[in-house]
Amino acid sequence: MAYDDFKSRIREGWQDTLHTILEKARSLGAGAVLAFDLDSTLFDNRPRQARILREFGAARGLTPLGVCMASHWNTGWDMKKAMLNCGLAPEQVEAVYDDARAFWLERFFTSEYCVDDVAIDGAAAFTHSVAGTGAQLVYVTGRHEGMRDGTMECMRRHGLALPGEGSTQLLMKPTPRENDDAFKREAHARLGQMGRVIAAFDNEPTHVNDYQHRFPEATVIHLATDHSGRPVQLLEAVISIPHFNGGT
Repeated sequence: MAYDDFKSRIREGWQDTLHTILEKARSLGAGAVLAFDLDSTLFDNRPRQARILREFGAARGLTPLGVCMASHWNTGWDMKKAMLNCGLAPEQVEAVYDDARAFWLERFFTSEYCVDDVAIDGAAAFTHSVAGTGAQLVYVTGRHEGMRDGTMECMRRHGLALPGEGSTQLLMKPTPRENDDAFKREAHARLGQMGRVIAAFDNEPTHVNDYQHRFPEATVIHLATDHSGRPVQLLEAVISIPHFNGGT
């Protein structure tokens, strides 16, 4: 499904689903587990993306990239489209793309750059509402342990419930080498051992569907923000939401 098509799945009254999740978490307390992805679920990565393109432009003398902003990343994670949006000519995009991709890879998955992320609307308040129920809040992210310091700093800066406080935890890949899909599937077993998984939140269709398969009794929430672009159809039971504002 195309990037924008997922937004058509958002139904009026989606906030009610978030309220119901919180009510269920309160009723179960510490026996309940709620899992949250970070990137494009609780955090908007576009400022990080834009910074990297600006720095690449400065390093390569590509003046149009110097104006890159978060809004230029408006079609998902497609760097070519972002560079075009910033004003780089199509032939220039093709000529520099491989170098730009390598430049991006050296920076995107680091603590130094992830601190530029901003919270999705309502995300911070919702994580505190979850923590306030007494349930277990577990961040399950494809970020690796080398990004823990930057991730924690960004959480503090934007007011999210912090790992180590109450029953809040942060599960990260040991190294950058692990496959994100495999890591999250392995994390399912850990989540199941913690308690009853009542809700899971993710933006990536593959990961959302995996949660729905593994925890069919849970409410699985898809953030209709952006995603990798893989052509994956969301399962019918999955509920799509635009953000968390109004969910507390």
